[in-house]
Amino acid sequence: MADRLPTEFDVVIIGTGLPESILAAACSRSGQRVLHVDSRSYYGGNWASFSFSGLLSWLEELQQHSDTGEETTAAWQHLIEDTEEAIPLRKDDETIQHAEIFCYASQDREASVQEIDALQKNSSSETSSTSIKPLDSTYLPEEKHPAPITTHKTPAEHTQKSDGKISLEVPNVEEVMEKEKYCDDKICIHTVSDEGRNENKPADKPQNNANKHKRNRITYPQMVKEGRKFNIDLVSKLLYSQGSLIDLLIKSNVSRYAEFKNVTRILAFREGKVEQVPCSRADVFNSRELTMVEKRMLMKFLTFCVDYEQHPDEYQDFQQCLFSEYLETKKLTPNLQHFILHSIAMISESSCTTLDGLKATKNFLQCLGRYGNTPFLFPLYGQGEIPQCFCRMCAVFGGIYCLRHKIRCLVVDKESRKCKAIIDHFGQRINAAYFIVEDSYLSREMCSNVQYKQISRAVLITDRSVLQTDSDQQISILIVPPEEPDTCSVRVTELCSSTMTCMKDTYLVHLTCSSSKTAREDLESVVNKLFAPFGETEADEEGLKKPRLLWALYFNMRDSSGVSRSAYYGLPPNVYICSGPDCGLGNEHAVKQAETLFQEIFPGEEFCPPPPNPEDIIFDGDDKQSDAPGTDNTTMAKVEDSTEIKNLENPGQRLQN
Repeated sequence: MADRLPTEFDVVIIGTGLPESILAAACSRSGQRVLHVDSRSYYGGNWASFSFSGLLSWLEELQQHSDTGEETTAAWQHLIEDTEEAIPLRKDDETIQHAEIFCYASQDREASVQEIDALQKNSSSETSSTSIKPLDSTYLPEEKHPAPITTHKTPAEHTQKSDGKISLEVPNVEEVMEKEKYCDDKICIHTVSDEGRNENKPADKPQNNANKHKRNRITYPQMVKEGRKFNIDLVSKLLYSQGSLIDLLIKSNVSRYAEFKNVTRILAFREGKVEQVPCSRADVFNSRELTMVEKRMLMKFLTFCVDYEQHPDEYQDFQQCLFSEYLETKKLTPNLQHFILHSIAMISESSCTTLDGLKATKNFLQCLGRYGNTPFLFPLYGQGEIPQCFCRMCAVFGGIYCLRHKIRCLVVDKESRKCKAIIDHFGQRINAAYFIVEDSYLSREMCSNVQYKQISRAVLITDRSVLQTDSDQQISILIVPPEEPDTCSVRVTELCSSTMTCMKDTYLVHLTCSSSKTAREDLESVVNKLFAPFGETEADEEGLKKPRLLWALYFNMRDSSGVSRSAYYGLPPNVYICSGPDCGLGNEHAVKQAETLFQEIFPGEEFCPPPPNPEDIIFDGDDKQSDAPGTDNTTMAKVEDSTEIKNLENPGQRLQN
């Protein structure tokens, strides 16, 4: 990057999340001068994807910055005129809290690749729990003490609470002493030796040849060594094949920058078992889970949902009723009601109305068959690729990008209350007409009246799929219904190695739900239903049926998607706020928000139009082409990278209408 940036832009965008990146591409494509900056060292914000080591570094960085305060305005006061005032921006990210890491995989570097007898307990297992101090307790129960910062052995024991800095290293198994306790004001570590942990271990059972299972043995050193093969999303999303994001990717031709895989199956969790849900007509009639009568009933109901608006008499008396109650009136069996509620409509059983349920079911059915047997697509290398694709589009049309570039304040005119400029950490003042800011950059004062929701997230690394089939390359989505009436269902997305998000012989599993407590409290019960910790799977026959849990991360993420503009205190009229990820499965909210803000800023402009035909592009200074006949109506564009022209001439056929 040059020592100094240009001082005049049309639009300055702070933050590289999905809505900001879409807006950057749209503004740049419409001919605006765009400066796109982010204080982070990576693209995507809370939409980003990390390698295994990158994720640990991200957590450590969050903890290091969690106690730092906001800067004083003295450093930039000399750049502020008498008729202006400065609105400081928040220096550090406070959208992640209650993060806890658990490592169950063996630390043994010499472990064999295959473990033949799963009933024998030959390897030691560890749990490492690391928690980040809570940064924002909104919508979470208040705690008298900070969240625990502990590292200890044995998965069976609960962590003990203590103040301290984060420690992301898993202790070496060879250095574990029988009982060691070290405490000071910064960190408290409790470790228990393998010998102590195994005192209550049941005696080895006689080997039963029928119960022998070959399972891949994945160790923690293996995961670290192949950490670059992981692409771990901070937010778990899928793309509806007929959704607004897919349409935008195709329309703008941004799809040429990414590749996608079809989600191969939709699963259901019922009566303690994981089952595959039939989606297409062929799946329904080939299903062994449904009786012939149920198959006919299901097909009849789904056919009705496709054009339910044409038959108002069928549902108008139930518009204010719950969708679950409406399904009961259709005389569907409990099995079918469960499939429709949790695996097709994917809505809340206790709060979704009949109209919302019918709309969700129709959306699901309309997305079937466009790219595969399910309605969903997943981007290779993770969700974090999508914001980068739009950033690249912005750069192609002249946008300027600066990562690790902190913005100290907004400069506001006292009389008009409009924002005139920003001041960066180099002390440079940059003027613009419009400013788009990610919510997490706003100061505590501006957000003092904002009530945020929270998202509970868990990221797991496992050794097997939750539902094994002949193929080990399945991409699955599963909705686990709530145990209690007032709680939320949990969405589980399981990714295989062919998605380029995890190493071979492992699966990357994402769990998401709306928060009522900390992420671990919200999600741990579901994790225990579906998976068994590495060291416990050998103890009983039930453990052998479950995938082994090798590593886990829990954290809460702020959800600002429902915050209205009026909730922010003292917001200048030409400053527009983009929210972070919401709890929904798709990306519709981010796309709608970006399009709405673009139309507010530039009414009448087309939102993300297709790029010009390569044959119509004229390079500046190309006299021959400009003098050629028939060029009066050609599109003028300044493209600095000739490789981009090649890409435009041969766009990837990854997504097509």
